[in-house]
Amino acid sequence: MIEEVTVRVPASTSNLGPGFDCLGVALRIYNHVTVARGRPPRAATPMIRAAAEAFFARAGVRPFAFRCEVAGDVPMARGLGSSVTVRLGLMHGLNALAGRPLKREEIYELCAELEGHPDNAAAAEFGGFNVVRAGSRQRFAVSAALKCVLLIPDFEVSTTKARALLPGKISRRGSVESCGNAAAITAAFASGKYMNLQGAFRDHLHQPFRKKLMPFLDDVIAAAEEAGALGGFLSGSGSTIAAVTLASVPAVARAMRSAATKVNAQTIITTADNRGARLLISDQQLRQKVASTRRISVSAIGNPTE
Repeated sequence: MIEEVTVRVPASTSNLGPGFDCLGVALRIYNHVTVARGRPPRAATPMIRAAAEAFFARAGVRPFAFRCEVAGDVPMARGLGSSVTVRLGLMHGLNALAGRPLKREEIYELCAELEGHPDNAAAAEFGGFNVVRAGSRQRFAVSAALKCVLLIPDFEVSTTKARALLPGKISRRGSVESCGNAAAITAAFASGKYMNLQGAFRDHLHQPFRKKLMPFLDDVIAAAEEAGALGGFLSGSGSTIAAVTLASVPAVARAMRSAATKVNAQTIITTADNRGARLLISDQQLRQKVASTRRISVSAIGNPTE
């Protein structure tokens, strides 16, 4: 019987501008979620408790006591799918300890239900670029030639607060342009013709309203494009801003950082993860690797923030 497992789950960037709640890409930034049988040293957080209850109910498995620890580099409440890494990691861990009663697709669907939107969940679970809609999902591998530059401010953004800024209606013209751009982004990723991403990230569905929380958004995107990026967008509900590029990567990162005046932020250069969530049987080597990364207190994990 397996007593302990570790699950590696990638971060994800979602929306990609006009693909609101529909498009997502997994990134090579990871959290490791270790799940072991036994009583936890402290009470589980609401997120952990709700995910576990949902798993046991869906799997038809009698609940058992477990410990859960999260470690890694995915920042919380920055629009990079941190809540998904925790939920997916926990449920895959519990699934392994319970003898794998659920299939991968079922775990993804359960995570998407808990999140309230499927874009981050699909990307983190299956890797690559994902297009999701009700009852349907399509995935495409992403070339390592396409770089993603992230500007990560030192402040959090609540998804609930960000969604509250969205209007009930938008113009027909804006809707049409957003639909066309989302289709263009999908075609570019599906075909691998990434140059066609240029000019396709303009959005009228959420970014114009959410930039109240990130007043430097337009300046950072413009600076990235002037430095050679194909385009930029708000990652999830923020506060991270992402740009994709095939060239001038360091210049794009410097330009984005310089444009974010009056805010402390870091830049990370990464590529897409094409493998998605991976189950790892814990061993000494993995424990040493996880111990060397930044520890995240499970008790500090809050509600969904992407």
